[in-house]
Amino acid sequence: MFYRETGQFKTNYADDMAVFPILQDRIGIGLILAVAFVLIPLTGSNFLLSSVMIPFLVFSLASIGLNILTGYTGLISLGTGAFMGVGAYACYKLTTLFPEVNIVVWIVMSGFVSALVGVLFGLPSLRIKGFYLAVATLAAQFFLQWCFTRIPWLYNYNTSGAIEVGQRTLFGIDVTGAKASLEARYMVLLTLVTVLTWVASNLMHGRIGRSFMAVRDMDIAAELMGIDLLKTKLLAFAVSSYYAGVAGAAMMFLWYGGGEANDAFNINQSFLILFMVIIGGLGSLIGSFFGAAFISMLPTVLKFGLPALGIPLAGATAEHLTYILVGALIIFFLIVEPHGLARLWQIGKQKLRMWPFPY
Repeated sequence: MFYRETGQFKTNYADDMAVFPILQDRIGIGLILAVAFVLIPLTGSNFLLSSVMIPFLVFSLASIGLNILTGYTGLISLGTGAFMGVGAYACYKLTTLFPEVNIVVWIVMSGFVSALVGVLFGLPSLRIKGFYLAVATLAAQFFLQWCFTRIPWLYNYNTSGAIEVGQRTLFGIDVTGAKASLEARYMVLLTLVTVLTWVASNLMHGRIGRSFMAVRDMDIAAELMGIDLLKTKLLAFAVSSYYAGVAGAAMMFLWYGGGEANDAFNINQSFLILFMVIIGGLGSLIGSFFGAAFISMLPTVLKFGLPALGIPLAGATAEHLTYILVGALIIFFLIVEPHGLARLWQIGKQKLRMWPFPY
């Protein structure tokens, strides 16, 4: 049938180990990228870009970071929101100190500052794990959130305590500030997410990714096999915090356009990212996108989609209904399908490849 491996022969090891070994998968990814890079910017409305696509991309990047740490390495973290805040403040300080440097460079570089902070707070993972590690990262969340409020140097001593995003250009096009168009911000963010997803995919399919998964499955056995637990766990925290930091900088500079980071990167944000990973699927990059799409778009669908279909729904009711649905789905996936939406997608693809034969 249409979706088959039959006839697609592999002649070398690299082709056999490819991320997308089936031709139809590669065509599907190409179509998705074509729609994202061409169709949506040309035909998408401002509402679609600002309320759906940009939040989805930001949360996808943050979910990938947490999934690398929790899904691939098995280290629980409740401080993703704080590490996103570190990236946002780092980008703000760098743009203030070096205003002539392109803003996209500082968005990417701010992740390294977040990675250093993540390594610092990842040190307890060498001695503790499970619930105790979750509590340690929760302490990091509250400590960093306190720093965002109590250290005026971070927000340049502004009386409002908020991050102020100035006008910045890329190739002569405004990408931040009041004059920046939604299409420009969307394209910059989409490019960042695409490149970083490709990097994460190659990382997880290589030696580093296999080390992460070995630590997740059984750290004692991994150490006996020669894997350095110290370097592997700290590297997992560094990579995860880097992605969270870039997501936080992108959220503040390409989505919000400024504001009080203390409210944007609180404990609720950390739990929200964790819920995305759980619903989307632990240990799956595509699951990060599924979870981010579902949770970030669900409030918009309930608030605007249902009334458009003739089903009246108040804003407060839609918000409460969102919490109910997310909570119910978390319980459902933890009990029925711990690997989340990514596993359901995998099962659907397998059935399509075997159709119409049962298995």
